[in-house]
Amino acid sequence: MPSYYPLPPADLRALGFTQKPLDHLDALIRSHIAEGRYPGAQIALARHGRLALFQTYGNAQTEGGTVAATDDSLFLLFSQTKVITSATLWTLVEEGKVSFMDKVSDHLPEFAARGKGDITLQEVMTHRGGFPSSNVTPETWADHAKMRAQVCDFSLEWTPGSRLQYHGQAAHLVQAMVIEAVTGQDYRDVIRERITAPLGLDNDIFVGVPAASQARCAHTYGRDARENTSEFQAAGLPSGGGYATARGMAALYQMLGQGGRLNDQRVFSPRLLAYVARNHTGEMPDLAMTGIPMHRGLGPHVRGESDRIRGLGTIAAPGTFGHGGVGSSYSWVDPSSGVSFTYLTNFVSPDPWHSMRLDRVANLVHAAID
Repeated sequence: MPSYYPLPPADLRALGFTQKPLDHLDALIRSHIAEGRYPGAQIALARHGRLALFQTYGNAQTEGGTVAATDDSLFLLFSQTKVITSATLWTLVEEGKVSFMDKVSDHLPEFAARGKGDITLQEVMTHRGGFPSSNVTPETWADHAKMRAQVCDFSLEWTPGSRLQYHGQAAHLVQAMVIEAVTGQDYRDVIRERITAPLGLDNDIFVGVPAASQARCAHTYGRDARENTSEFQAAGLPSGGGYATARGMAALYQMLGQGGRLNDQRVFSPRLLAYVARNHTGEMPDLAMTGIPMHRGLGPHVRGESDRIRGLGTIAAPGTFGHGGVGSSYSWVDPSSGVSFTYLTNFVSPDPWHSMRLDRVANLVHAAID
């Protein structure tokens, strides 16, 4: 582990964890790999600013010769990236440069095209913007002027605010372009300067992987092979292009669960985090998530008290919040216990198996908390 990693290790029992459920978790992940469900995985568990568990399993690459995953392997986060992008926008709110109730067109005037002039950042961040299927083309990955033009040309599919439907790519492309408009910088640089570097996580979390670090990227299977290219790794797409270690994400969520502070580094105020991590969409069903009420915050989503929830664990405390990556991963924090947890794999598994295993994985961790 790098010497600058911000969470010192501590004994599981000293941090108030029971061993048996974690033994079951270890056995479950090993069985998944033995069954060929995914080539490799990483998990990390932290509490009260200490790292309780960090484990790497299996292989980072299987084609052209097997490459074992290591503790320094970077796994594709997919939509876990969304929380990192949104968190960067939160920093602009805390500087008074942006408000959640601003219209997107206040910062991107061209966004008003096609009837989008009144859409607020809050609507976009809660997946109620009305353009869930929109995306940009690969030619924009290295040309953000083209990215901004394509984002501003997104077309409405329904009236903004009238529905809740996961915007898989579009919402965070909009946020990234607002970040660039407000700061005058590439959003990837802003993420590094405002989030990962201050926390000591700029070797563990990347939104845009530099060439010198791309050899650390585990290959991702079950999806488009372009996700294993240097162009994709460098692009750092704001909706799903980040890479990280499990220890990095567990530390990030420690900060989010501790009111915006990690060690002596204060990134956010407690009140901002209380606002962004609360349920802003009530029991509205998410039309892209088989009607599950996802309890959307302004970045993460929240467990709440409904019978069904995705990824956070059925038995999670109501205030637990986090986000997943399509078919592969989840990170969450339970502020009431101080526990954060990350589970990363490198295969995109379909439902219903994916959601069922996520619930089992999360529930085993919750069961270990004393």
